[in-house]
Amino acid sequence: MSAVRTRGGPAAGASPASAGHQLGVVNKSRFLPRTWRTWRELIPREEDVGSPGEETVEDLLGLVCSPHSPWALLEGSSAEDRFLRELAIQNPLMLKDTFFYSYFRSLHVVDKEVRLVDKDLLKFRNLEELVLSANQIQEVDAVNLPPTLKVLELYGNSVTSMACLCAHPPPGLQHLGLGHNKLLGPLQSHYVTREHWPHLVSLDLGFNDLTDLQGMVGSLSSLRHLRLLVLQGNPLALVPYYRGLTVDSLARLCVLDDITVSPSEKHQFRGISHSGDFLPREAQLLVMIGNVRGVLDSSILDPEPGPQGPFITYTYYVTYDFVEDEEGEGSELVGVLAEVAEIVKPSPSVEQLEAVPAEDIPGEHVPEEAEDVAESVPTTASQSGELESVVSGGSVALPRSTDSAEELAKLRPRIDPRLCPSPGTVLFSTVRKPWANVIPCNYEMQHTLRDLVPLKAFLLAGTTVTIVEEKILSWPLVAPPVDVPLPAKKGKGEKDKKEEKSRTGKDAKDKAAKGDTEAAKDSKNKKAKKAVEPKKSKTKMLALSAFESDYAPEPLTVEVQIQLSQCRSAEEAFRQVP
Repeated sequence: MSAVRTRGGPAAGASPASAGHQLGVVNKSRFLPRTWRTWRELIPREEDVGSPGEETVEDLLGLVCSPHSPWALLEGSSAEDRFLRELAIQNPLMLKDTFFYSYFRSLHVVDKEVRLVDKDLLKFRNLEELVLSANQIQEVDAVNLPPTLKVLELYGNSVTSMACLCAHPPPGLQHLGLGHNKLLGPLQSHYVTREHWPHLVSLDLGFNDLTDLQGMVGSLSSLRHLRLLVLQGNPLALVPYYRGLTVDSLARLCVLDDITVSPSEKHQFRGISHSGDFLPREAQLLVMIGNVRGVLDSSILDPEPGPQGPFITYTYYVTYDFVEDEEGEGSELVGVLAEVAEIVKPSPSVEQLEAVPAEDIPGEHVPEEAEDVAESVPTTASQSGELESVVSGGSVALPRSTDSAEELAKLRPRIDPRLCPSPGTVLFSTVRKPWANVIPCNYEMQHTLRDLVPLKAFLLAGTTVTIVEEKILSWPLVAPPVDVPLPAKKGKGEKDKKEEKSRTGKDAKDKAAKGDTEAAKDSKNKKAKKAVEPKKSKTKMLALSAFESDYAPEPLTVEVQIQLSQCRSAEEAFRQVP
């Protein structure tokens, strides 16, 4: 930091003349040597009249203090800024480098793209507070820090290890802020001991990638003066017993993660620290999906199916992606309710299917006795811009033949890319339900994960929840039966033939008489229908127009909750011990 500036003050190392020019007008008589003769000549006399080219000290102070002056202090300026400006007017000869380095006790250099802390910082002999937040610092050489420091803040930098600070730490440091950096690994707990920070009162390590809770609280317990601690935002804070173990291990702690530690809380978690090494180092999250509202009924737009099909069915379900545990055993999934969740595994895409034989595709089987019959295809259907519509699921066979693998591939389902999980995640779905005004999912799934760093990154990025409409077209496997007359038996005599003819003639006469009666009835019914039909069509048109004018679709919503499991007492934590 070759050019360090304080808030509102002149640059360190500025000359008296330059400081005076910042105020506008410089009176030369104020820079004369301090001898008795010069001081006697500066004593005002009643008969003397001030020179018209010079302002008095009172006039210059008025320009600095007036809010309407162009030299007025900026908003948010400190008392030190005001003092330095008045000092530059009243006694400008004091503004030298030695004065500045000994005067400042607080130095803030925020968001100035600082990369290195050099030895020039040691010139500030009385510096007690140093704030270097929101810069690009990756490592701090503690040798260049003033030994008088009591507060050191390095928020929002790129520090990856505390080892650089522990080489020669300021002995009297009381607050250390390293939040929102890149501290990673279990070894960081070795650098927060009494050996390095004997007088530390406040420590902020929030929003890093610290994972070893047991090792961290074990090292922090050696800090006798520690009263304020921030560890939230780290992967280690995702375990259910995080707060209980920290409170019971640090008996002198007053505030944890900006929440006061009460005596009742200490009593609830008493004794949990004795079994800290036996507690499982894993996080538990419960995903709950409730009701889905605002889904349009697509079946009202479909035509009535004929006897040959196709028969159309719609089902609806909700999908979400969740992080995959990369540690050996994978994620443990426990269904809480009776309804079992599904893990969605997308089928190969169309491009992949064209190059893969039908026999080699899992889930796709063509019977040997009907190799020319392909499976039916659930088609993609969309209701609105908000509703996700994809193709998935199996169905019965189509009454058509395919002569090549390419034609068979075209009939396979096409997977919407929005249903493909992102890298490192697994796609889960609720049970398929038919359409209703309110579709109840009643879904609960507990996820137990041991790899906490990817879990933290996943929670910060968020999950994607998708409402899926599945449309399936199906055709009957067997054609409807057709009546075929049986062949006449041999050996019938002439007598049988005559009886059959007489019976046929009699039936014909009966049918003719019956036909006349039915024809008369039909003519009467037709006349009645002609009188009624116009009224029915008019009523239907009026109802349809009223429906179109008053219809307001309900917004598409789905109830989703993700809860992080937390122990409320030591007894709950002990239940998790294997």
